[in-house]
Amino acid sequence: MTGDPYWNHNVHYHRAVLAAVPDGCRTALDVGCGDGLLARKLAARVRTVTGVDRSPEMIRQARARQPGNVTFVEADYLDGASLPTDGYDFVSAVAVVHHARFEDAIGGLTRLVAPGGRLVVVGMAYNHTPLDWVISGCGLPVSLLYARAHGGKRGPAGMPAEDSAMHWGEARAAARRLLPGCRFRRRLLWRYVLVWDKTRNGGS
Repeated sequence: MTGDPYWNHNVHYHRAVLAAVPDGCRTALDVGCGDGLLARKLAARVRTVTGVDRSPEMIRQARARQPGNVTFVEADYLDGASLPTDGYDFVSAVAVVHHARFEDAIGGLTRLVAPGGRLVVVGMAYNHTPLDWVISGCGLPVSLLYARAHGGKRGPAGMPAEDSAMHWGEARAAARRLLPGCRFRRRLLWRYVLVWDKTRNGGS
């Protein structure tokens, strides 16, 4: 059990996001922050945190429990005027990129990462090959065990949901094409974790 108010597959991978926060990180942005659960966790490790979501209801819920070093903003990260370019040492996006064209989503996220900073994406894809189905099947009993241990799989009311338009192979290939040097790992509970470091001169 954890201290989280609810559990689901996205919350399960919060720990992977937190483990990727670099030492000495000063500014973090959680894109698609929902009710602010991950942003509040980041606030324990990072000096200042911003959570952004385009859903007014999610931002309302997030602001109801807002630590002093976290700011929640109602905005679309794809809008170039909403958030500062190169503004954050660490940018996280959990179950976000499949809500837009993948290339647009990655472009919008990398724009926000400061030179020398890090981007972490927890993404979704669909099964396409027999191996995909085998791996997904292996995740089912694990998911059921975790859900039982946490009192079921739940999330904040009103959280937008959408299926991915890319299969696992497409997501991996696109990530490696758009983010050379990134680390892409498929995880058991129907998610992948992507980590990319922007160089000091702004590249990968």
